[in-house]
Amino acid sequence: MATALIIALIVVLVVIIAVIIWVIAGYNGLVKAKNNVEEGFSTMDVYLKKRYDLIPNLVETVRGYAEHESQTLQQVISARNAAQNATTAEEKIREDNVLSGSLRNLFALSEGYPDLKANAGFVELQDQLRRVEEDIANARKYYNAVVKIFNNKCEMFPGSILAGIFHFEKRPMFEVDVKDERKNVKVEF
Repeated sequence: MATALIIALIVVLVVIIAVIIWVIAGYNGLVKAKNNVEEGFSTMDVYLKKRYDLIPNLVETVRGYAEHESQTLQQVISARNAAQNATTAEEKIREDNVLSGSLRNLFALSEGYPDLKANAGFVELQDQLRRVEEDIANARKYYNAVVKIFNNKCEMFPGSILAGIFHFEKRPMFEVDVKDERKNVKVEF
């Protein structure tokens, strides 16, 4: 009888130890995934800051050639300021989509000014912005990949139990506003 009790006690102890190990491993996995998400967002934020710093120079260059287009230029500056001042990930994503749209309008505007398109300073700024946009796109891919991993850990069983207990919440993907991206490009000759 005593040996049966000892065996039962050992089994219970092994189960308790296994659960503790599972909780520790699951929690550590969630923390690691959360830290990867934060690192991915911080990396993207560096490139967004570079973009914010380029925009005033670009706008000033365009302003010299297209002064009567002040509404478009003001929209770009307003969108830049709103994106730069966004505090949450959701706000940054939303405001970045607005900024991207206003930059497309700015570059579309520049098509109507041949002297502007030939300006070496404008061409250099446009090229720098293109490179920063490529960096942002790559950082966005990385961020979205680590967010997917983190969100899967938070939503899939049994990790969802630990995520709920320790208050890990699903993070937003950094998606572009596709309604403008899917429009046909108008080409005129």
